[in-house]
Amino acid sequence: MELEVGHYRMRVQNSLSEIGETVWNDLVRAQEKPTPFLAYAFLHALHESMCASPQTGWQIQYLSLWLENRLVAAMPLYVKLHSYGEYVFDWAWAHAYHEHGVRYYPKLLCAIPFTPVEGSRLLARDPDARQHLLAGLKAFYEAGNYSSSHILFPCEAELPTLKAAGFIIRQGHQFHWQNKGFRDFQDFLDSLSMKKRKNIRAERQSVQKAGISFTHLSGSEIKEAHWAFFKRCYDQTYAAHRSSPYLNLNFFQRIGATMGEQLLLILAYRDAQPIAASLSFKDETRLYGRYWGCVDYVPCLHFETAYYQAIEFCIAQKLAVFEGGAQGEHKMARGFLPVSTYSAHILKEARFFQAIKAHVEHESGEFEEYKRILTENSAYKRANSDPSLQKKA
Repeated sequence: MELEVGHYRMRVQNSLSEIGETVWNDLVRAQEKPTPFLAYAFLHALHESMCASPQTGWQIQYLSLWLENRLVAAMPLYVKLHSYGEYVFDWAWAHAYHEHGVRYYPKLLCAIPFTPVEGSRLLARDPDARQHLLAGLKAFYEAGNYSSSHILFPCEAELPTLKAAGFIIRQGHQFHWQNKGFRDFQDFLDSLSMKKRKNIRAERQSVQKAGISFTHLSGSEIKEAHWAFFKRCYDQTYAAHRSSPYLNLNFFQRIGATMGEQLLLILAYRDAQPIAASLSFKDETRLYGRYWGCVDYVPCLHFETAYYQAIEFCIAQKLAVFEGGAQGEHKMARGFLPVSTYSAHILKEARFFQAIKAHVEHESGEFEEYKRILTENSAYKRANSDPSLQKKA
């Protein structure tokens, strides 16, 4: 499908391979906030492994904007028949539509499937291309049989453009660990209040006394047997929460083969046998914690495998931020701080649009107060009583 959008041609494509790896990655590298999850290898693995496919309710409809034969803008876009795998929850909105006899699905969704990580969503080489890409999205949305259009986890620099285009901006939150120039893990502990420092030491000692050791793997160090074990751990986490896993072994094998240097697989061993694993992605400045699981329970093993080992890695590699994934106030006690995330929404039904807009504005005010309270009660020493922390900040 091809449309004229100003002096550009917009294509609606149901396969990323129609754009091509080199062309797509070249556009991604030019963005305000590229992440490993925007890379061709990651998205193509999701599609080719059938994790994000029409069969699972993710119909690929990528928008690409062309000036002659040059790709100047694009966005990862899907037609969704449900709201699973999004991490920005609109189930209440869908229920309200249903209660009033109005259809909510299908909807359009610009997002990285199963990945609550902020990053560029309106991929463009310049502001004019970005504006026309958004105009193309609105034209496609308005002409189709869609109740709404949603953009999840856009970077903050994109918000003014989205707001000017009439999107509702919804605020959310996550917990991220921030590297304040720590020399080592002990230096990080010294920045915490005495109680939090003591608790973390006790948790780490508990794991050590259980005889657990750890291995960090990346790139070609990650073998097929490691992926098979990690998948067992991953599946066990979903089973413990009585839900079905989104990702399959084929997906993990694909990213291992194509983007292994951007992966960090942490394995926990007891008596030379692996019992737990966590998988993170990395770029030049950040570590992104994504998946964790275990096949044998050990007290505090989750915190050590998924958080403390990763924090040590960030300090050693001088990475600025460790994003620990969605939700989780328990991360606050381990040195994580609340940060804002965003999503953008536009809905065709005027009555629902106004009601949801009012709700989101109220929700945003409540979050700012919630964030303020959490920050004031963080695990860190008060800055005015900790000169060393002041200096690092």
